[in-house]
Amino acid sequence: MVTRHIVGGMVAACVAAFSAVSTANADPLEAQFDQLVEALEGKRVGLLTNPTAVDSQFQLIADRLHAHPDVDLAAFFAPEHGIRGDLQAGAPEDDLIDPVTGLPVYSLYGPRRSPTPEQIEDLDVVVFDIQDVGARFYTYQWTMTNVMEACAEHGKSFVVFDRPNPIGMDKMQGAPNTFDVGLIGRKWPDAPFGIPTRHGLTVGELAILVNEEWMDPQVDLTVIEVPGLTRDMTFEETGYPWVLPSPNMPTLETAFVYTGMCLFEGVNISEGRGTTRPFELVGAPWIEGHELAEHLNAKGLPGVRFRPAWFQPTFSTHAGDRCGGIQVHVTDRDAFEPVRTGIHVLKAITELYPDDVNVRNGVSRLMGVENLHTRIWDEDPDDIVAEWQGNLQAFKDLVEPHLLYDDGAGNGWNIE
Repeated sequence: MVTRHIVGGMVAACVAAFSAVSTANADPLEAQFDQLVEALEGKRVGLLTNPTAVDSQFQLIADRLHAHPDVDLAAFFAPEHGIRGDLQAGAPEDDLIDPVTGLPVYSLYGPRRSPTPEQIEDLDVVVFDIQDVGARFYTYQWTMTNVMEACAEHGKSFVVFDRPNPIGMDKMQGAPNTFDVGLIGRKWPDAPFGIPTRHGLTVGELAILVNEEWMDPQVDLTVIEVPGLTRDMTFEETGYPWVLPSPNMPTLETAFVYTGMCLFEGVNISEGRGTTRPFELVGAPWIEGHELAEHLNAKGLPGVRFRPAWFQPTFSTHAGDRCGGIQVHVTDRDAFEPVRTGIHVLKAITELYPDDVNVRNGVSRLMGVENLHTRIWDEDPDDIVAEWQGNLQAFKDLVEPHLLYDDGAGNGWNIE
């Protein structure tokens, strides 16, 4: 058993909320950075990162580590979208030399998904610092686990610089995937399931879960906690900066709908890529926006309204075509059920446009539900949602001992 090291617990105990931190003119990100430097002092470091890894002044943590006299930053590892976050979804990046620091950048998206022995042999520790968005099929977290396994195999330590989950930590929704889908949802061979679509975890908590429940061998893991973070906080309340985590994740509003509307990547419908509102806009040339919006609004789904919309994607599905469809407007974040909503939207489209829509296996892979792409034609969405509730509760029970942050009201974890 490898011991996990949680850094920052005393800070969290001393600070009940970020409002208290602000009152004391303290900077929680600066406190985290100081703890990170202490953990890395005298070590040769690799950094898995992207442009979201900034401090409260939007300065890259990478640049600060490179300039710090007590840290020997030796290499970068790049996830999907590249070290600078400029590559579109699915585009691989070649290894390169970072023009700012002169350090090597090893790509981990493409044919190579984890570091080679040669790339980590001279390192003592690899650090992960990337802002996640709380969705199982976001690839960064699974690249993190691949690097954790490489570090465990070669006797290197691993450090997670934790950040808040931007769509909240008090809800877990969607099916824990029952089959392995790699970088959009790993499932270890002996595990009954993976994690829910909306997983409600920070990347630090996910790293602990994976390390202590599923990895063998385990890695020497340190998590630098977010000071004062509680599960009931909104991302805005944390005061942490938002930098778009990927080219089609521009805003928090995008992140809130993403766990449900991303399923349209598996359909011959534009999910809004190539517009200024990806995943909020959904449509196709053969969809009539008023008809679809009226059909969906009649369902009374909680926390959401659907507006008829027309748009012309500049790239991706239906690029250059005028599309009719809807924009998803979240009216109540707390009530909104993104995964259930996404499945209802897909069902409505199969009912209204059965001769035009093509639902592919990618829907099943994204949602972690076997044969969802065929079942959606004949089954009620709420029956499908009800089917995974047993596994979802089992996941909540499994993850509880690995959680770092409580609900801030003395009620334990209090996860819906």
